[in-house]
Amino acid sequence: MSTSPPINVTVWHEYRHEKTHKVVADLYPLGIHHAIAEGLRQNDRGGEFNIRTAVLDEPEHRLTQEVLDATDALIWWGHAAHDAVRDDVVERVVRRVWAGMGLIALHSAHFSKPFRWLMGADCALRWREANDKERLWVVNPAHPTAQGLPDYFELESEEMYGEFFGIPQPDELVFISWFTGGEVFRSGCCWHRGMGKVFYFRPGHETYPTYL
Repeated sequence: MSTSPPINVTVWHEYRHEKTHKVVADLYPLGIHHAIAEGLRQNDRGGEFNIRTAVLDEPEHRLTQEVLDATDALIWWGHAAHDAVRDDVVERVVRRVWAGMGLIALHSAHFSKPFRWLMGADCALRWREANDKERLWVVNPAHPTAQGLPDYFELESEEMYGEFFGIPQPDELVFISWFTGGEVFRSGCCWHRGMGKVFYFRPGHETYPTYL
């Protein structure tokens, strides 16, 4: 049993592809948010996490001030509905990050409103939707995010993201990805924003079983 207070995690997902795309629905019948939350629960070492989920079509996207005030780490997955996220909710999220909340932006959340607002950049990149192998190299093995990992690990099926990635220089770079087409990408990036922290992690295209 952990002696530290549990980390309060909110897993946010737009939850649209699973309703319209058979491949995604077959892979994630309960939604990507559920798969991520279950992965955390299965690896919970004795009460490390309190986990809730939230999706776009809930009132206020279920990101009320009360929910955000009770969130230590907000995990964000979005792709097709970035513009549907209300600006007042985005401002609420950004303020909480500045006040100390952590934000983990996954895969195509590089184009999400909260991430782009916090980066102050277009966050554009090159991409190729292909059933490609991704090798993630650990370039900062001393970072807590890389604890226990080998020199690299591989995902057999992923979408390619490539440089140039239009982000501010990361405060810390933890992972770099390589793809079979020769492309490379800064795939694990950390920033401080006010009292909070932001981590971008590249893998997680919806038509591949990455989160399983």
